Amino acid sequence: MTASVSGSSKDRVLIFDTTLRDGEQCPGATMTLEEKLEVAELLDIMGVDIIEAGFPIASNGDFEAVSLIAKQVKRATVAGLARAISADIARAGEAVRHAARPRIHTFVSTSPIHLAHQMRKSEEEVLEIITKTVTQARNLIEDIEWSAMDATRTPIDYLCRCVEAAIKAGATTINLPDTVGYATPDEYRAMFRAVRERVPNADKAIFSAHCHNDLGLAVANSLAALEGGARQIECTLNGIGERAGNAALEEIVMAIKTRADVLPYETGIEATMLTRASKLASAATSFPVQYNKAIVGRNAFAHESGIHQDGMLKNAQTYEIMTPESVGVSKTSLVMGKHSGRAAFRNKLEELGYSLSDNQFQDAFERFKELADRKKHVYDEDIEALVDQNIATAHDRIKLVSLHIVAGTRGPQRATMRLQVDDKIVVEEQEGNGPVDATFNAIKALVPHEAVLELYQVHAVTEGTDAQAEVSVRLSADNRSVTSRAADPDTLVASAQAYLGALNKLMSRGARLHAQHAAE
Repeated sequence: MTASVSGSSKDRVLIFDTTLRDGEQCPGATMTLEEKLEVAELLDIMGVDIIEAGFPIASNGDFEAVSLIAKQVKRATVAGLARAISADIARAGEAVRHAARPRIHTFVSTSPIHLAHQMRKSEEEVLEIITKTVTQARNLIEDIEWSAMDATRTPIDYLCRCVEAAIKAGATTINLPDTVGYATPDEYRAMFRAVRERVPNADKAIFSAHCHNDLGLAVANSLAALEGGARQIECTLNGIGERAGNAALEEIVMAIKTRADVLPYETGIEATMLTRASKLASAATSFPVQYNKAIVGRNAFAHESGIHQDGMLKNAQTYEIMTPESVGVSKTSLVMGKHSGRAAFRNKLEELGYSLSDNQFQDAFERFKELADRKKHVYDEDIEALVDQNIATAHDRIKLVSLHIVAGTRGPQRATMRLQVDDKIVVEEQEGNGPVDATFNAIKALVPHEAVLELYQVHAVTEGTDAQAEVSVRLSADNRSVTSRAADPDTLVASAQAYLGALNKLMSRGARLHAQHAAE
């Protein structure tokens, strides 16, 4: 089955985004329900074909998120992941049934090492499982995706038998993932060609690629799969995911768009929304985007070398294969000051891709005014940090009211903190080995917990001595790890807010029990 574009000779490649499922399995990359809904809405608007909203059997929270996303999304297919277990499939079917285009995505291991050590099943037993579970899913919903976990380490003869069984049972999409990021482009391309040539009725299904980036080959392998006949690519914003991550959606889309001469395909993605989507995913997961990240990194369109700058001034195409505007980067980020009004601020938010409710806008505008009083210049990055933090903390149970620090060469340093915990105001003063330690000690005294601080990182949002400090904090407790970010011109205030953000995430997920995430 080949997806084609009306009026075009190019094949249509379906973009399957799994940021909300595989992306969230990245240690520390937790999202609240509200953040998941916001990411799903943007994915839908920007043209993602399939949104994998979560793993419904994993917890009541996951089930609720998938169900709400299924009801909210207007255009894209909404998929729920399920192991090859009857209860998983029933739960996934229930979660996505309200979607305009529902899909159940079920998977089972096929490689010898997985069958021996994880499944502890014979090849024939797994074939029976495939037939039984795909049939069950197809009886619930018409659109069924089946994945052969660890396909790239599965003998081709047995892989073909599994795919044949899945299609015969009713699977409409066949995913052959490189689960452990082991394959090379030539191997991955050849696998798709072999399976599509050898399996009866292979033309009745769309084949899909799902690549992990352990060897840095996820995007290259995904593009090679297209040459092998795949017409769906599974990816995540910023390439987030388990271990070294997944194929990055923005890199897949722009590779196809930029190299149309050798990649004769098309996607339905609105490329000018890629930067905004990247920033939203980064804010929601509290995972910063590396500066030199392709397409969406801060330095992706920066030219420091004198030779490069000279060439750019003469002709931008000398060192630039795509324009910043093509991925949604504005030409200038210097925007506003303390005299800017509501209309100008609302227009800037729309330009940056934000759509806020009246209450959210009012809160953001008040924080903008406070920031403008403290900073000489307010940049796009400042506004993005401000709004993203507003969204991330809107439903927090614990909020910072005030912080006073005594610091200097003579210690110990001292922090006096006032917090709002639910509807109660609490105050505490603590000493520490430095102002940050004192600040975190005050939080621990006010909100007793056993979480371990795994990461504390600071960098400037923009240039200048009055730049906002952006702080990242990662906390772990009970085998869960969460990350939070906060920005403020005062580094210590940002530190306190980031720590509290992570603590709020831990508390909100305290009752959440995950099923084993046997990820692709």
